[in-house]
Amino acid sequence: MPFTLRYAIPLLLLLPASLVAQQPAPQPAPQPTTAAEAPNRDTSYIDAQGTAHITRVVPVPQDLSPQAQLALGRPAPDQGAPESLAERRKMTDEYTARARVAWTQLCPNALVEDTMAGVPVRIVTPDGMPENNRDKVLLNLHGGGFNSDSGSYTESIPIAGYTKIKVVAVLYRLAPEHPFPAAVDDSIAVYKELLKTYEPDHIVIYGTSAGAILTGEVAVRLKQLGLPLPAAMGIFSGMGDFDRTGDSQAMYALRGLSGHLDPPKPGAQLNEYAGKTDLKDPVLSPIYADLHGLPPTLFITSGRDLLLSGTANLQRAFLNAGVDARLVMFDALPHAFWYDPRLPEAIEANHMMADFFVKQLEK
Repeated sequence: MPFTLRYAIPLLLLLPASLVAQQPAPQPAPQPTTAAEAPNRDTSYIDAQGTAHITRVVPVPQDLSPQAQLALGRPAPDQGAPESLAERRKMTDEYTARARVAWTQLCPNALVEDTMAGVPVRIVTPDGMPENNRDKVLLNLHGGGFNSDSGSYTESIPIAGYTKIKVVAVLYRLAPEHPFPAAVDDSIAVYKELLKTYEPDHIVIYGTSAGAILTGEVAVRLKQLGLPLPAAMGIFSGMGDFDRTGDSQAMYALRGLSGHLDPPKPGAQLNEYAGKTDLKDPVLSPIYADLHGLPPTLFITSGRDLLLSGTANLQRAFLNAGVDARLVMFDALPHAFWYDPRLPEAIEANHMMADFFVKQLEK
């Protein structure tokens, strides 16, 4: 079944002064598009400002796994009630609890809750970890939009299992209660604690989505502080620029081409996280930082990832700074698809991450 991408910027209406004070009449809630209403042809109109008002009919690529094709075919309404933060956190916690069970079946482990430097952490030790890996550690900075935890299980359990190396997942403070730089400070504190036990060239820092953004931020802050940098990093579906919106954020929702998507607005992105910080602050937005000397970094994204542009732009900035920065893009799949243990492509992506980390730690 084809997918349809509908994207248009509404015109700005300038009201007469006599109407400004009037209260607008209540408008009915928008209803989801039905099959009868869905467009079945491509359209393209570019306005005088260069804004694209388009419709695209996009089939599912047939070279994806049957599981991925099924996942892309799962319907999601393009109109729906906004989700509260409490609802988001509740749903995320329920999802990650299920994902922990599913990933543990594939990658058996011992998982404990602890604290390091006063920061809560989850420590995942894979079954069968060899003795020569006990002096190595992977530091995970989880995803979840900076306001929830969608990744401390889904990012740590498979990577621990495939690398056979211990993973420490930082449960950093969340926005909006704790905006930038709280998450950076917590991550730095845990890293400094790890340096008491592990050599820096035996540590890797990585994350997905918000955690990918945070990985770049932590690297810049470590450099500012004069602390030793890790052996390698993983930036998986991230970005490094809060001041500008990437093209992909205007085209894809969290689940790619399905689900609700508002036209982009100028101004800060994730401003509950950024708070009052200058959006071009080099730690908040590493694309404005001096990136020379950062460790080898693997970037991974996908063709329908809302942070595709952000990932590619940051990887290019790393390359321009002379960093060994490698980019892998999976076709058609949505944001952070590697969270889903049912997808062969997710297994492949996690193995790519793990293999890169192992090779960097062996140097």
